[in-house]
Amino acid sequence: MTKHKYWGKVEQDWAGFSSGITFSNPFFDQQDVEIFLGEEYDEEGEEIEESPTEDQLTQFEETYQDFITNIDSNLKSIQNKAYERYLKLYAHFYEDSEKSGELALNIDNLDKHNENIKEIMYLRVLDMKTIKLSIRYKLDTEHGLEFKFVDGQIKNVGGIAET
Repeated sequence: MTKHKYWGKVEQDWAGFSSGITFSNPFFDQQDVEIFLGEEYDEEGEEIEESPTEDQLTQFEETYQDFITNIDSNLKSIQNKAYERYLKLYAHFYEDSEKSGELALNIDNLDKHNENIKEIMYLRVLDMKTIKLSIRYKLDTEHGLEFKFVDGQIKNVGGIAET
């Protein structure tokens, strides 16, 4: 266990290290979502047992505070990138009843698509001003959606653990 001026008590949790600080935003269905601090596994795939250092925790604080300060634009980026991904990878199936065997979903705008990305799982703050936000995607619950922000900008969107 480590103590930090912002994060408070930092302890090992089910997917890495976390503190009592949580993430909430009215866009998402869940509130008080867990924030993980640092990677869960090392390069060899072993679970990291050593708590982040004081310097890392301070960098994580700065990264997270920047993310929160710019939450409105970050949410817009998430929504836009998720909808673009839907159009590119999923729409051909879900909007064609012959392919899906179901009625078309008629997701033809951002607002309709947003209903499918409201189930946030967790947020992870990493080195190099990086944040990963993981979502249980209603249209692909097997892979989900993960957004990787670097220095305040989305750098990658993919399934969970793919970014």
